[in-house]
Amino acid sequence: MDSVEKTTNRSEQKSRKFLKSLIRKQPQELLLVIGTGVSAAVAPGIPALCSWRSCIEAVIEAAEQLEVLHPGDVAEFRRKVTKDRDLLVVAHDLIRKMSPRTGDAKPSFFQDCLMEVFDDLEQHIRSPVVLQSILSLMDRGAMVLTTNYDNLLEAFGRRQNKPMESLDLKDKTKEVLQNLYRTKSFLFVGCGETLRDQIFQALFLYSVPNKVDLEHYMLVLKENEDHFFKHQADMLLHGIKVVSYGDCFDHFPGYVQDLATQICKQQSPDADRVDSTTLLGNACQDCAKRKLEENGIEVSKKRTQSDTDDAGGS
Repeated sequence: MDSVEKTTNRSEQKSRKFLKSLIRKQPQELLLVIGTGVSAAVAPGIPALCSWRSCIEAVIEAAEQLEVLHPGDVAEFRRKVTKDRDLLVVAHDLIRKMSPRTGDAKPSFFQDCLMEVFDDLEQHIRSPVVLQSILSLMDRGAMVLTTNYDNLLEAFGRRQNKPMESLDLKDKTKEVLQNLYRTKSFLFVGCGETLRDQIFQALFLYSVPNKVDLEHYMLVLKENEDHFFKHQADMLLHGIKVVSYGDCFDHFPGYVQDLATQICKQQSPDADRVDSTTLLGNACQDCAKRKLEENGIEVSKKRTQSDTDDAGGS
């Protein structure tokens, strides 16, 4: 009986329809927003990638072991992780606690905790299909934004001989992101809890006027039909079309792969000349600073062959 049900589920996934308004986009028209769900699918054996709660707990544990957080604060943050519903607020409070009490972006102990938690993360990649799909879209001109603490995508890029270099926009980040939101169709992949973040909401949901001219998309897990359709209706008010990749997280990698394949078929004749650009952090240190400051997201630009040639000739 179980094997019959599994076969049925697989056939249902294979026959799933994609929104034509999405798959007919040129890759260079898209900006992918990568959330923790991508990292969880790529490296399922890392507890800190399973959820925001697990990630925060791992950082608190690292802070205690490294002795960079007062024992009283360790106990308080563990209590918050257990009881508080808004874990992103807890994460921001934790970052501030281990950072300088100044407005500028100085090094913080939070960086060290992240490096402790995500040390040699690329060695734990078990299912690279999602990252391969993302890189295939980047190769054809899609942009990528990630707010993840880990640097899995960058590590995977290095392994595929596709290094990325960073450009820190600092105070201009908010303006740049909002301009992109007006000119690119955003595709939120594996975001989940990120959508509850107050900074994210300020950037994308409440402060960008005239959003109706562009369609944005979000891939989500449909665990509960009532919740899913309510969420779908709520996000549509903000110009975001919520799409289900299935009722099981195991469907996520295959769905992303099939979706990327469909979009890549729309490659324009001059797509090879498109300079693919990504918005990424260059390392865990940059990720910490990015989370510390509202406007601290790193922007990275994929190195082209001409860049390499120029560097060699200089």
